Amino acid sequence: MACEQMEQMKPAAVSPADKLMSLAARLLFENGQTTRRTVEAVAQMGETLGLRATLIPRWGDLTLRTDDDTSSRYESFAAEPAGVDMHRVAAVMQLVDDFHAGGIDIGTAQSDLEAIGRYPPASTLRFALMAAAGAAALGVIFGAAHLPSLALIAFSAGLGAVLRRGLAMISQSPLVQPLCAAILAGIIGAIAVRLDQSSLLRLVAVCPCMVLVPGPHLLNGAIDLARLRIGLGAARIAYAGLIILMICTGLLAGLALGGATLPPEPPSIPVPVVYDVLAAGVAVAAYGTFFSMPWRMLPFPILVGMLAHAVRWTLISMAGANVEAGALVACLIVGILVTLIADRLRLPFAAFAFASVVSLIPGVYLFRMASGFVSLITLGAKAPPGLLAEAVTDGVTALLIMLAMAFGLIVPKMIIEPFLRESSSLSPCKRNA
Repeated sequence: MACEQMEQMKPAAVSPADKLMSLAARLLFENGQTTRRTVEAVAQMGETLGLRATLIPRWGDLTLRTDDDTSSRYESFAAEPAGVDMHRVAAVMQLVDDFHAGGIDIGTAQSDLEAIGRYPPASTLRFALMAAAGAAALGVIFGAAHLPSLALIAFSAGLGAVLRRGLAMISQSPLVQPLCAAILAGIIGAIAVRLDQSSLLRLVAVCPCMVLVPGPHLLNGAIDLARLRIGLGAARIAYAGLIILMICTGLLAGLALGGATLPPEPPSIPVPVVYDVLAAGVAVAAYGTFFSMPWRMLPFPILVGMLAHAVRWTLISMAGANVEAGALVACLIVGILVTLIADRLRLPFAAFAFASVVSLIPGVYLFRMASGFVSLITLGAKAPPGLLAEAVTDGVTALLIMLAMAFGLIVPKMIIEPFLRESSSLSPCKRNA
């Protein structure tokens, strides 16, 4: 009996149905869709094909198990969730719905998925221009008040974007691009300090590095941990952590080459609410471009992001709330709105949500913490007495802000999603499908 079961479970020749589900799973998994939605999409395709399909995701590979009335078979294939492409995810999710509704056959669906996999990213020109605009917008949000400083921020980020695209053609490592772009930003930032074109905030160096922070991977990892997918969630967080480490290393190395540093606890600069909200909209548009969001969909995250920033500014500037509380309330609002909108637009939750709150990411605190610890090692016993406390404070502040953001974005999703799924299952369209 045991031998018969083992015989039924052995890998079999891959059927067209299995090929179709495997390709859909890989496209969703590799381009930023949440794990749960990826698993559900594959199960839905299997149901349409008269099969019970179970996807087992891990970092680096996916295993697809399909069961019919007589046997079970499985297929494992390589897949790394290291990319974010909302255009591809939206197209695959729409295809899954069309396939379930009977609008297309297996052959057409297979060729359509292959075409989706060849969708190009945003052009290098658009990528560079939006990186420049997004970094300059972050400069406005954090208090860069002089046009020369904003121009240098935009130039550095745009040049870094071109560098990243060039490196992508010669290196497959996802760590090389942020490292080299951060080094470039640090060097340009150090030159700006020498030319007296940068404030104590060092925004010319910091803002181009903030557009490199891998927010969707952090958010997808947090969602996986919240759903007790411990291994995959930890892998996503570790991957994002490595990229952040490369950004910090590159930034500090670039500044050091130019003889500059990040000073601890520089004075904050208040920003008028109109500038703050408009700049947030520009930053959201830039990140939508990074994640290959179709133009027609950009207004949704832009409006959500501007609303979130207006709420945060009001809480901090008028109600006296701290930055952590401001981030929590703003992200709760974004979490509710994105949960309601993302499925309708067939967009991945993490990329959509992060694009809407990108300007809240505590990159400045992370970079100052790293600079403080490097200074402690360099100066040794000569370090100022308060340097360790300042570095730890920056690190704890960054951690609390990220936890507040993760909590604010994920909790509404986990509360609202079951009701949305129940409503969808009871709709006439679903009943007739």
